[in-house]
Amino acid sequence: MPAPSATLSPDSVRRFSGGGVQIHCADCFAAMPEMPDNSADFVATDPPYFLDGFDGEWNPQKLAKRMRHNGAIRALPGGMKFSRQQSADFQRFCIRLSAEIFRILKPGGFFVAFSQGRLHHRLAVAAEDAGFEIRDMMAWKHEGQAKAFSQDHFIRKMRIPDSQKAEILRQLDGRKTPQLKPQMEPMMLAQKPRQGTFVENWLQWKTGLIDASASLDGGFPGTVMSVPKPKNGRDFSGHLTVKPVELMAHLLRVFTAEGQVVLDPFLGSGTTAVAALQTGRKCIGFEINPGYCRAAIQRVRDARKTRKLL
Repeated sequence: MPAPSATLSPDSVRRFSGGGVQIHCADCFAAMPEMPDNSADFVATDPPYFLDGFDGEWNPQKLAKRMRHNGAIRALPGGMKFSRQQSADFQRFCIRLSAEIFRILKPGGFFVAFSQGRLHHRLAVAAEDAGFEIRDMMAWKHEGQAKAFSQDHFIRKMRIPDSQKAEILRQLDGRKTPQLKPQMEPMMLAQKPRQGTFVENWLQWKTGLIDASASLDGGFPGTVMSVPKPKNGRDFSGHLTVKPVELMAHLLRVFTAEGQVVLDPFLGSGTTAVAALQTGRKCIGFEINPGYCRAAIQRVRDARKTRKLL
């Protein structure tokens, strides 16, 4: 996956700090234990989904080999094959992640994590087992690409008379694999238990309550957030699951106050950091992929110059 054209020194890739944003090119499981207890006000992240190689390693070389020129993964719909093991592996990963985030978050702090639709329940159970209260499921609404496949080519390859093939095709009547067109991505909304009442917790930690004036459409903030997908390009270093800055900025406005610390253990190409910069929050981000770190650092630098959402 190509990196942006800007040249960054190896040291600057390992760690960047500026404008209230810290970016560390590191495995979050190695870096998070160094963070103090109750030191983050909010966690927003997009962890790996354990589908088609999107596991905890997130190996860019392996993924690059499976990419088409348009950014799709070659094995699809392989990643949509039903596998209990993928789901179980994802839950074990999320249990470890949630336990560390629970320690780092302040009482009453919110934990928002994106997930794949068929894995959201595993994420929520893992967070709940770590001690979080599951407050809701939210959804990023966007227009996806239909991935269901016809069975006609399998039928035509069957070693049976053409008349039987025609009858089977008639019976199936154009039916496809059970993959509805994706139009939303779920987000888990979890909260670390507060200390005392909502007011007492707020006075102590400044967490636990939402800003109901923050809105995407002029109304009360809702669980369905309709924001177009960003166009992937050079600025994102080939990242496959980039989230829109507008969406992340909205989440920060709803669940945090200006000046508070946002943690993203899987920073990717830096959307959370850019959103934090644009909304007056601080951000600590960890990203294991040096190419994505370069992209994130460059996006933050550009955002600091232009003060515009990318």
